[in-house]
Amino acid sequence: MKIAALSLLLFCAPLAHGAEIALKIGNHAIRTEVADTPETREHGLMQRQTLCPDCGMLFVFPVAARLAFWMKNTPRPLALAFIGSDGHILNIVEMQPYSLDIHVSQAEALYALEMNRGWFAAHGIKPGDQVVLEGAPKGGESIQPLPHAQK
Repeated sequence: MKIAALSLLLFCAPLAHGAEIALKIGNHAIRTEVADTPETREHGLMQRQTLCPDCGMLFVFPVAARLAFWMKNTPRPLALAFIGSDGHILNIVEMQPYSLDIHVSQAEALYALEMNRGWFAAHGIKPGDQVVLEGAPKGGESIQPLPHAQK
């Protein structure tokens, strides 16, 4: 029973707080939790101890702008891809746990995708690559959280 509970925790915990969508970058599928409200964007992945290998969080903003992120209260090392409104990756930054360093998009971004540190490099993903955002809310939209009772 403990092994089954741990497996469920490792695979579902990163996606237990909001709506989920699937994204694709090249041949790589990603499960993402959507942070598309001021509250979910502000909280992000803070206090999360685990994140499955191909899971992340997609931040969706009301309008494209120069975005800035930090890692306050975030125990996991993360990588962040800033994404323009056309779905192209603008720049990727690697972030240290609990750091107050500010990481800024190189141009106006509508989305930001957080993954485990090193994920983008390990998959050969770089600035200019297209993120398939089918099913993702556009600026100013939001999607409703899915029930998680059957996970």
